[in-house]
Amino acid sequence: MAAGGGDPAASPLKTPSWAVRIRGADGEIAGAGILLTPDQVLTCAHVVDRAEDRLTAEFVGAADHSVPAVPARVDGSAYVPETRDADGDPVGDVALLRLDRPRPVGETVRLHRLSAPGREVRMYGFPYAHNGGIWFRSTVVGGCGRDGQVQLSPVSPGELASPGCSGAGVADSRTGEVIGMVLSGQQDQHGNRFSFMSPAETIARHLPRLKPHIVGPTAVDERLLPAADGASQDLLDEPFAQRLAAWLRDDGSQVKISVVGPGDAARSATLRRAITLADRELRTAVSVDRASLDPPGTVPSAGGHDLAVDASGVSAAEIAERIAERMGLWQHPEDPPLDRIRASRATLNLVVVGVDEAADPLALLDLLDVLRAGGSRLLLVFREDGDCHRRARDRLLVRPGRERRARLVERLREITGPLAQDLHERLAAVVPHGVRPLDSDLVAAHAALAGLLRADDADDADDADGEDAGGVGRGDGDRDGVGRDDEDREGDGRPDSGRVPGPGLDLARYERLADRAAGRLAKAVAQLDRLRDRRDELAGRLRGYHVLHQHALRGEEDPEVDGLYLRAHALLRARPCDVRAAEAAVDAYTRRVDDHGEGDAR
Repeated sequence: MAAGGGDPAASPLKTPSWAVRIRGADGEIAGAGILLTPDQVLTCAHVVDRAEDRLTAEFVGAADHSVPAVPARVDGSAYVPETRDADGDPVGDVALLRLDRPRPVGETVRLHRLSAPGREVRMYGFPYAHNGGIWFRSTVVGGCGRDGQVQLSPVSPGELASPGCSGAGVADSRTGEVIGMVLSGQQDQHGNRFSFMSPAETIARHLPRLKPHIVGPTAVDERLLPAADGASQDLLDEPFAQRLAAWLRDDGSQVKISVVGPGDAARSATLRRAITLADRELRTAVSVDRASLDPPGTVPSAGGHDLAVDASGVSAAEIAERIAERMGLWQHPEDPPLDRIRASRATLNLVVVGVDEAADPLALLDLLDVLRAGGSRLLLVFREDGDCHRRARDRLLVRPGRERRARLVERLREITGPLAQDLHERLAAVVPHGVRPLDSDLVAAHAALAGLLRADDADDADDADGEDAGGVGRGDGDRDGVGRDDEDREGDGRPDSGRVPGPGLDLARYERLADRAAGRLAKAVAQLDRLRDRRDELAGRLRGYHVLHQHALRGEEDPEVDGLYLRAHALLRARPCDVRAAEAAVDAYTRRVDDHGEGDAR
């Protein structure tokens, strides 16, 4: 039995007992549902729209292998139709049905709160071609829109959620827990296929009455919630709020480090506000709508973080256990949580407040470094600009930044050196018919490499000057030493030996440039190799026909045919070889030889 109750979705060979097939008054399948209690079924609001009020819930996973059919209706006001926010993104689309007759409690399942990035999931729906039910596999791509919905990428093109799947339960493939509900599936104009789900936290926000049927720890520690009296509601550091919202919307920074002093009420309130608004379960309806009074750029999308913890007085082991639980790493509980995190490939967006107030800050930095190396994103808040803060910057920002830049330098050297040489060798061999010119890509790669090397020289000069690394990190414009941010952006324009290396450089942009240049070089080399192979094939064909023709002539001369041969031979020998022209010349020669042979035969 799953940790959340009910029948686990761990086996793809078994029809889950909680899976419900919903039919409308016309008897057609309207969608799917999830049996949460003996007499309540969760589904999409648009499934109810289609089926009107006369619904039938069918239980395809019943223990006795029958398919009981039970009349159902919308459960009072538990109906949130899909609407569109100011950005045109969908919001809502959840509903709860009440059964006329209850089902056995053993058939029910509870929803589970679980961080979702990169997870493999499965859903059980009822598409027209498989109306008895079928599993669909997907991978979580990430959050989308401002409602906290999640985008899924089908494992194969045929596994896109289609009509009959709306309202289906989405089960985590690792744990078997039902973590959300399918909303829809679609194919865009470019042929990309995606499905979408509403995770447990978003469902809880739209239908608060379901919270007793949702298990797993909430994403935000209680100590990080805004004050209940609302005294700090009007306190807002707008620039700080904008930077927090940018990180929570994934601005490309993996690690963001800030200092929020204990006496800075405005910054503390702003931080709590950002954490609350970025949580799928805690944010309010008004925060979804851009027409609210919130300053522009200060409202993050729901789902911007997967976990927010207050580290004050807490050990690194306790925080690691909290992270492992949120990641769904409860298999092998005898293993230390850090080992489970290190062994897994799961990632999450993590907020840690009061890093320097943890029971063991240095051990916590070890944990955070493991998460960073594994690809997790970290927003770390310190209470003071002290030794722990400097250690964190060096370990989580400066060193990784230098290593990242060094890897990029080596890659650009490879692109502008051996890979470019491979390209030039092939361009010297064949005319690049149908091959995209790469001069601009190589020029850009050379310029990027030069910029990185200049930044290296600048850093070496700073190190030689021996400047203090303690007065760094005002990348957000703060100059008072309190509440400043040290963002994972390549430089703030202030020479400093302790900063993230590379003043003014956008490494993410350079990495995209390198990816693009390397991909285009590889494609061009492959195309040119095919042209060279074709040239060699033509040369072999020409030699074979020449031998046949010489044998047929028995010592006689045929100036016209010999002229065709010499032209084809010269074109194939030319460097670079114009393969198209050579192919036409070889075809002309071989046709003439074939015609000559047919004439002799007559």
